[in-house]
Amino acid sequence: HFLELPKLGAEHQETSDLLVKWLLFLKAESETKLEELAMSEPTIRKAVNVLEFLNQDKEARKLYEMREMALKDELNMIEGAKAEGERQKAKEVAKNLLAMDMTVEMVAKATGLPTEEIEKLKQQLH
Repeated sequence: HFLELPKLGAEHQETSDLLVKWLLFLKAESETKLEELAMSEPTIRKAVNVLEFLNQDKEARKLYEMREMALKDELNMIEGAKAEGERQKAKEVAKNLLAMDMTVEMVAKATGLPTEEIEKLKQQLH
Protein backbone atom coordinates (compact mmCIF):
# COMPACT_ATOMS: atom_id res chain seq x y z
CA HIS A 1 0.00 0.00 0.00
CA PHE A 2 1.20 3.46 -0.83
CA LEU A 3 -0.05 6.51 0.99
CA GLU A 4 0.63 9.69 -0.95
CA LEU A 5 0.33 12.59 1.44
CA PRO A 6 0.62 15.31 -1.24
CA LYS A 7 -2.54 13.95 -2.89
CA LEU A 8 -4.53 14.34 0.33
CA GLY A 9 -6.69 17.28 -0.62
CA ALA A 10 -8.97 19.73 1.13
CA GLU A 11 -12.02 17.52 0.49
CA HIS A 12 -10.66 15.11 3.13
CA GLN A 13 -10.26 17.75 5.84
CA GLU A 14 -13.65 17.08 7.45
CA THR A 15 -13.81 13.29 7.63
CA SER A 16 -14.52 10.65 10.22
CA ASP A 17 -12.27 8.04 8.59
CA LEU A 18 -9.50 7.13 11.05
CA LEU A 19 -6.92 6.43 8.35
CA VAL A 20 -7.50 9.85 6.80
CA LYS A 21 -7.16 11.47 10.23
CA TRP A 22 -3.80 9.77 10.74
CA LEU A 23 -2.67 10.89 7.29
CA LEU A 24 -3.70 14.43 8.16
CA PHE A 25 -1.73 14.07 11.39
CA LEU A 26 1.37 13.10 9.44
CA LYS A 27 0.82 15.94 6.99
CA ALA A 28 -0.17 18.57 9.59
CA GLU A 29 1.29 21.93 8.73
CA SER A 30 0.32 23.82 11.85
CA GLU A 31 -0.17 23.42 15.57
CA THR A 32 -3.85 24.31 15.25
CA LYS A 33 -4.43 21.48 12.76
CA LEU A 34 -2.72 19.05 15.14
CA GLU A 35 -4.90 20.25 17.99
CA GLU A 36 -8.07 19.84 15.90
CA LEU A 37 -7.11 16.27 15.05
CA ALA A 38 -6.17 15.54 18.66
CA MET A 39 -9.54 16.79 19.87
CA SER A 40 -11.37 14.52 17.44
CA GLU A 41 -9.46 11.30 18.14
CA PRO A 42 -8.04 10.08 21.50
CA THR A 43 -5.28 7.99 19.91
CA ILE A 44 -4.07 11.00 17.95
CA ARG A 45 -4.19 13.02 21.18
CA LYS A 46 -1.80 10.51 22.72
CA ALA A 47 0.51 10.74 19.70
CA VAL A 48 0.50 14.55 19.88
CA ASN A 49 1.35 14.41 23.59
CA VAL A 50 4.28 12.07 22.96
CA LEU A 51 5.44 14.23 20.06
CA GLU A 52 5.34 17.37 22.20
CA PHE A 53 7.21 15.61 24.97
CA LEU A 54 9.90 14.31 22.64
CA ASN A 55 10.38 17.77 21.18
CA GLN A 56 11.49 19.00 24.58
CA ASP A 57 15.10 19.06 25.65
CA LYS A 58 17.56 16.18 25.46
CA GLU A 59 17.34 15.43 29.19
CA ALA A 60 13.54 15.11 29.09
CA ARG A 61 13.82 12.67 26.18
CA LYS A 62 16.39 10.64 28.08
CA LEU A 63 14.12 10.47 31.13
CA TYR A 64 11.17 9.47 28.95
CA GLU A 65 13.15 6.67 27.31
CA MET A 66 14.41 5.43 30.68
CA ARG A 67 10.86 5.34 32.04
CA GLU A 68 9.63 3.46 28.98
CA MET A 69 12.43 0.90 29.37
CA ALA A 70 11.64 0.50 33.08
CA LEU A 71 7.97 -0.10 32.30
CA LYS A 72 8.85 -2.69 29.66
CA ASP A 73 11.28 -4.41 32.04
CA GLU A 74 8.60 -4.56 34.72
CA LEU A 75 6.13 -6.02 32.25
CA ASN A 76 8.67 -8.64 31.16
CA MET A 77 9.35 -9.58 34.79
CA ILE A 78 5.64 -10.00 35.45
CA GLU A 79 5.21 -12.13 32.33
CA GLY A 80 8.21 -14.24 33.34
CA ALA A 81 6.81 -14.75 36.82
CA LYS A 82 3.45 -15.78 35.38
CA ALA A 83 5.10 -18.28 33.05
CA GLU A 84 7.11 -19.73 35.93
CA GLY A 85 3.95 -20.00 38.04
CA GLU A 86 2.16 -21.83 35.24
CA ARG A 87 5.11 -24.18 34.88
CA GLN A 88 5.08 -24.95 38.61
CA LYS A 89 1.34 -25.58 38.45
CA ALA A 90 1.84 -27.95 35.50
CA LYS A 91 4.46 -29.84 37.54
CA GLU A 92 2.03 -30.19 40.45
CA VAL A 93 -0.67 -31.49 38.12
CA ALA A 94 1.84 -33.90 36.58
CA LYS A 95 2.75 -35.22 40.04
CA ASN A 96 -0.91 -35.75 40.85
CA LEU A 97 -1.53 -37.56 37.57
CA LEU A 98 1.53 -39.75 38.08
CA ALA A 99 0.28 -40.61 41.56
CA MET A 100 -2.94 -41.78 39.87
CA ASP A 101 -0.81 -44.22 37.80
CA MET A 102 -1.21 -42.44 34.48
CA THR A 103 1.45 -43.10 31.85
CA VAL A 104 4.22 -40.58 31.22
CA GLU A 105 2.96 -39.96 27.69
CA MET A 106 -0.57 -39.21 28.91
CA VAL A 107 0.75 -36.85 31.58
CA ALA A 108 2.92 -35.11 28.98
CA LYS A 109 -0.06 -34.67 26.71
CA ALA A 110 -2.25 -33.37 29.56
CA THR A 111 0.28 -30.90 30.99
CA GLY A 112 2.36 -29.90 27.98
CA LEU A 113 5.56 -30.72 29.86
CA PRO A 114 8.36 -32.64 28.12
CA THR A 115 8.48 -36.38 28.79
CA GLU A 116 12.03 -36.09 30.20
CA GLU A 117 10.81 -33.72 32.90
CA ILE A 118 7.89 -36.01 33.73
CA GLU A 119 10.29 -38.94 34.00
CA LYS A 120 12.30 -36.95 36.57
CA LEU A 121 9.13 -36.14 38.50
CA LYS A 122 8.16 -39.81 38.45
CA GLN A 123 11.56 -40.79 39.86
CA GLN A 124 11.15 -38.23 42.64
CA LEU A 125 7.81 -39.75 43.63
CA HIS A 126 9.24 -43.27 43.99
